Amino acid sequence: MKQAGISALNNRSRRRISAALLAGTAMTMVAAPAFAQEAEADQSNENVIVVSGIRGSLAKALDEKRNADSLVEVIQAEDIGKLPDQNLAEVLENITGVQITRTAGVGTGVQIRGSNDNRIEINGVGTVGSGTGRGGISFEDVPASIIAAVEVTKAPTAMTTEGSVGGTINLRTIRPLDLRDPLISFRAQGEYSELSKSVTPRISGSFGQKWDVGDGEMGIVISGNYSKLDATSFRPRVDRDGGLVENNTATVVRGTSTQLPAARPAAQAFDFVGIQFLNQELENFKYETYNISGSLEWAPSDSLKLYFDGFYNDQTRRQESSRVQGSGVSSLLDFSVPTSFETVNFGILDGVQLGSIQVAQKGTLEATLAADDEDPNLRFSSDTGARLTTNTLFRGGAEFESGRFSARAELSRTDSKTTNPNLSTTLNFINPNGFPITRNQNENPTPFAYDFTGGALTFGINSASPTAPTTAQLLDPANVVLDAVTVGNNKTKNDETAARLDMSLELDDLTGFLDSFDIGYRYNKSSTSFDQIRSTFGTGDIRQSPRGTLFADLLVPGKSTFGDFDGRELAFRDFLVVDQGLAYSDQAGTLAKLQAALNSTPTGITRLAAGNPLLRDPVSDPGAFFDISETTNAVYGQLNFEFGPVRGNAGLRYVMTTISSLGNQVTPAGVTPIVTTGKYDELLPRINLTADLSDQLVARASFGKDINRPDFNDLSTSVNFGTGPNNPVAIGNPGLAPETVTSYDASLSWYFAPAAVISVGVFHKKRKNLFVDQLDPPAVDINGFVDITPPCEGGGIYNPIPDRNVLSNIPGNGLCVGKLTKINDTGSTKQTGVEVAFQYDLSSFEDAIGFASGFGLAANYTYQKFSGGEATNDAAPRGRDIFNAINGIYNDNNFVTYSAVQGLLDFSKHAYNVTAFYEKYGISARARYTWRSSFRTNDTAGGATLTSTFGFPVVTAARGQLNGSITYDLTDNINIGVEGVNLTKSKIEQYCVNDGALLCFQGLPDRRLTFGASIKF
Repeated sequence: MKQAGISALNNRSRRRISAALLAGTAMTMVAAPAFAQEAEADQSNENVIVVSGIRGSLAKALDEKRNADSLVEVIQAEDIGKLPDQNLAEVLENITGVQITRTAGVGTGVQIRGSNDNRIEINGVGTVGSGTGRGGISFEDVPASIIAAVEVTKAPTAMTTEGSVGGTINLRTIRPLDLRDPLISFRAQGEYSELSKSVTPRISGSFGQKWDVGDGEMGIVISGNYSKLDATSFRPRVDRDGGLVENNTATVVRGTSTQLPAARPAAQAFDFVGIQFLNQELENFKYETYNISGSLEWAPSDSLKLYFDGFYNDQTRRQESSRVQGSGVSSLLDFSVPTSFETVNFGILDGVQLGSIQVAQKGTLEATLAADDEDPNLRFSSDTGARLTTNTLFRGGAEFESGRFSARAELSRTDSKTTNPNLSTTLNFINPNGFPITRNQNENPTPFAYDFTGGALTFGINSASPTAPTTAQLLDPANVVLDAVTVGNNKTKNDETAARLDMSLELDDLTGFLDSFDIGYRYNKSSTSFDQIRSTFGTGDIRQSPRGTLFADLLVPGKSTFGDFDGRELAFRDFLVVDQGLAYSDQAGTLAKLQAALNSTPTGITRLAAGNPLLRDPVSDPGAFFDISETTNAVYGQLNFEFGPVRGNAGLRYVMTTISSLGNQVTPAGVTPIVTTGKYDELLPRINLTADLSDQLVARASFGKDINRPDFNDLSTSVNFGTGPNNPVAIGNPGLAPETVTSYDASLSWYFAPAAVISVGVFHKKRKNLFVDQLDPPAVDINGFVDITPPCEGGGIYNPIPDRNVLSNIPGNGLCVGKLTKINDTGSTKQTGVEVAFQYDLSSFEDAIGFASGFGLAANYTYQKFSGGEATNDAAPRGRDIFNAINGIYNDNNFVTYSAVQGLLDFSKHAYNVTAFYEKYGISARARYTWRSSFRTNDTAGGATLTSTFGFPVVTAARGQLNGSITYDLTDNINIGVEGVNLTKSKIEQYCVNDGALLCFQGLPDRRLTFGASIKF
């Protein structure tokens, strides 16, 4: 069957591949069993050579990259449904210039050339995610077992859909008409999570068949997957500032108030940074995923092909996390003096040397009668927010060819529906060994000990204190009271409908160098809607806080495994939480018991009689609702050319975008819908050149322009209030302009042996209208308190929900918090980078070295730098006080403002990836070590915000991770194996202000092992 014109739509400049073919479509490998690791001649198909396994997949991917129209990176599956990793994010980590971020050790975020703003497609169709951003489908929602190949387009053509900064990720499934033999495969695996101490199943299978139908062909492929995953990570958090302990000789001036030196212990004769907050977070996510994908193709004649693709995903991500918090300790700074200190150099910010200061490193936090208003308090929180997402994707179309003309018409629809059931609670511990309760306090002091020597953030109960609670007391429901409840069932719906027409006219024999001319049109309509359904309860008053004895049947001991990662002895191991599994499986019943407990308190009885219970069933918040739709119309034209050794394409893409945003304005008079509209047009030129300098040497160059549209939630006019007293409130900005990205690429590749390459590439990006955060913080007085009444004249926005906690000496709910808005950076920014890749194996030396010829190596390295931009992060009050005190400035009228250009989040300057593999005698083994240098991020533990981290995103230190796998072919059709993730139990360290400065957070992720077998017929 001849479909040269149809194939040309995807790759105009593809040269004829020789009979000794090592690579082709994603599924050429299905013609031979997985065990066929040596080359075999197939006389029935024009002597095509089929190589499967690791070497085969690398060879196929390399050939596809070499013959592509533009700069494309490809990973081919080694066998049916067997990409090199279980998780798609970690699959992409194999590609040069790609780094990933993880949640509880599971790959969830992908940065291409330092950018999170990338387009994700399945078979060329755009996907939508579970949230209100534009990131596309979550990588943890799509199992690698149903994907045949992954391609990343770094340099787009005019045909490429706009909307990415780093690149376009396309997940390709098996194409039915590419099958050469029937396909039946099945894989069953179990995954052991070391910290979770659980084994969960992974089951996948595929069926494919192609038939002759008259003069044409018809084919079908169906792939399915069912998997569960139990992912655990420990994340200790320590806030060290304590309002800064200033020395005995300093006279501190705040505005018009003068703070005289206090009588302090001799050990505090120098400035130091004390303990503000302790938080022991255990992340646990339980995934359950169902996936099915199917494709039907029918080619009734040589000139026509019809196709239909379907994809369905059902993802449940249930959270059973806990937080044990030590708060209210800042007032003990004058009494609980550290027993040892460390010198912390905060480094340089935008050329300004911040200097060094002493920081608490080891000591105890003991309650004193003089400080009984703010004692060290112990709190137990359970976080049970779940994500239930269903994704569907449908694509149907036709490809037609007649003479010089070929065309493709396609209609697609993708949608995502997500609900977020949540019943999270906080309990306060009433230490029976503490002070007599003589007032309406909602906690009683608990002594803590901390020890950060050796680079570990360890803390827990000070068991040597005479007031230390026993294990029995910590697990006694009579010693806890209900402090806060959040109930929710938020709903998010995203959908995208697209139609496109692509046409091509062959010109190769009409001109001396023009190969073809492409022209096309694409219509797209996207929409997202968000409905916040929630109720909250919080108290600082014991009169409306029921004791745990009233809901004891809901309480269970929290997981006591926090020391399992590194054997740490100092940790919170004994505590109570509301049963997280019950809170998820029976939200209504759990809520009813909590409501009954609240209704039995004196305040609860009064409120219930008045028809105003303390805790209500969750209801929709009209102030947080939004519904945003976006329509785009795009046209393009592209010339494809080839003259001598040079081939390429040049074209223009013109995009017209209109947006309509619906939100609500809530006033005492009622709810008023507000509609905001906008539109913009962009012209995107794109040029790609490839020169075959010799049989082994290929040079590439490209120029292109793209746009990055703002996330839908950043355009919303609605307001979503959080439940934390330190969390800023995000305010949408419907006036955001799209970011424009101009990219330049050049590379040189030397294919020095079969399936081998050394390549060096450079790239440069100019970015305008970069999306950055603008934080308007609330004013903080000399006592560390914020305003608790609207309209927050000193800054920020009034949030009526949170418990004021230690931010006010007046108990209750509601206070001024930061206001966070997304804006366009007024300055232009630049990214420049170098990418180096190497691939080689010893298979051609089999006669000389025997078994050693099975070894091979693939490696890559990326260097990139970022410059420019004008938007800055400014030091929060905590950081401002410390940096000025270091320099002897104690009068806030003379304070220096410290700031730094925001730059890019999740951007590493250096990264490399080394994969060593062995494949011979039925053995297939691989070890991959991935390393990336430090990067700034807002992904922190325990709900920390910029206020907690001195006003700047934290820096995740450089880290490497080792993954590996080994499989063995028992027979021609049966394969067994084991895979490992994070084999060396590499931990994560995060520093405040600068890399290596103040250690604020740690991540202790799981080590996971997967074992199982696969069968193919």
